[in-house]
Amino acid sequence: MSESEVRAAVEREMPGVRADLERLVRIPGIAFEGFDHSHVERSAEAVAELLRGCGLDVEIVRSGGQPAVIGRRAAPPGAPTVLLYAHHDVQPVGDLSLWESDPFEPVERDGRLYARGAADDKAGIMAHVAALRAYGDALPVGVVLFIEGEEEYGSDSLEQLLVEHRDKLASDVIVIADSGNWDIGVPALTTSLRGIVNCFVEVRTLDQAVHSGMFGGAVPDALTALVRLLATLHDDAGDVAVEGLVGREGATVDYPEDRIRAEAGLADGVGFIGTGRITDRLWTKPALAILGVDAPSTGEAPNALVPSAKAKLSIRLAPGDDSKRAYAAVRAHLERHAPWGAQVTVTFEHDGDPCVIDASGPMFDAARSAFRAAWDGTDPVDIGVGGSIPFIATFQEMFPKAAILVTGVEDPHARAHGPNESLHLGEFARVCLAEALLLGKVAAAGG
Repeated sequence: MSESEVRAAVEREMPGVRADLERLVRIPGIAFEGFDHSHVERSAEAVAELLRGCGLDVEIVRSGGQPAVIGRRAAPPGAPTVLLYAHHDVQPVGDLSLWESDPFEPVERDGRLYARGAADDKAGIMAHVAALRAYGDALPVGVVLFIEGEEEYGSDSLEQLLVEHRDKLASDVIVIADSGNWDIGVPALTTSLRGIVNCFVEVRTLDQAVHSGMFGGAVPDALTALVRLLATLHDDAGDVAVEGLVGREGATVDYPEDRIRAEAGLADGVGFIGTGRITDRLWTKPALAILGVDAPSTGEAPNALVPSAKAKLSIRLAPGDDSKRAYAAVRAHLERHAPWGAQVTVTFEHDGDPCVIDASGPMFDAARSAFRAAWDGTDPVDIGVGGSIPFIATFQEMFPKAAILVTGVEDPHARAHGPNESLHLGEFARVCLAEALLLGKVAAAGG
């Protein structure tokens, strides 16, 4: 198919693609503990039906976790095979009062489709489907679609799934549709992602709560000790102060401070933390956040010294770091800085390694050419991502000869994981066109 024919085909398919996207986002497939996982099963079945409609051989698979979907169509003689990844599970919605509309009933406002999963990552699934529908029986490459069912919950069973189905997933190019573009109107290839370590730290100073008037001033309470301990994790400038974590400079894209302030919703008068370029702080240096604290609530707190307090930490690791070594460094720091001899217990939750992608070679040239065409001549930029997709490192390890293209449908206003998540419908159409063009260009480059 010529480029003009591909454009016309994608345009023809977009109404049906949007309708199917809306059907997908109505399924609250949340893989977290405590949620009804029958919805994840429904979501997998819905995805399987979509892939069967594209003429793929489809199976729903699992390995102790939530269901994933694999769809396959063999390559024409001499053509490469492309693995297309996305995930069908979504984040919990959080506080419903912060949503302007039902998170599982898609609503269009100002050219954006609002719903949980609309951007992350059910639009990624539908971008794959749109490309397949555009080509129909004329698909120029072999395809393997791998649609995961527990990415938001940590991909615990992913590695085993890859091992068990490795032969089915073998491919020349891997397209991971779970990232985003630099801005509305500016496409991007993601070439680095930070890793992650999540852990808990508990501080204990007493066997039980005691009267704050009788013992305060001589006996330390655990909450104060925890606060002092957590304060050692950053220096006065806000840089992470844990010895042994990797950090580097070298990001090549500027991120204006007014833009990040607006996109993050930074409150008036609040400054930035850390030193160096904004993009280095976000992409190539470690970050550490306190995600939550277990302690008496203010409304129920008695006048008593708290015997124990617990916090959850999330550490984002710079490319080049190792998650196991980083966790050991964080644990050592917390144990070494325990105030007043407080008992400190650090408990591991989960981790994932960072990754760097060498985005050079014919397949990356094909991707950039496809993006440039879909965005009417706008050159794509290479970006880092401060978030983590740990399984990319797993893909790199298991399929070392495959070119890995990390793309996506999100833009800086998508609010993935937050209230009022949304998808820019105009950009979504460009993403669908870009992927369809990419398959044709990969076929030409691989042939």
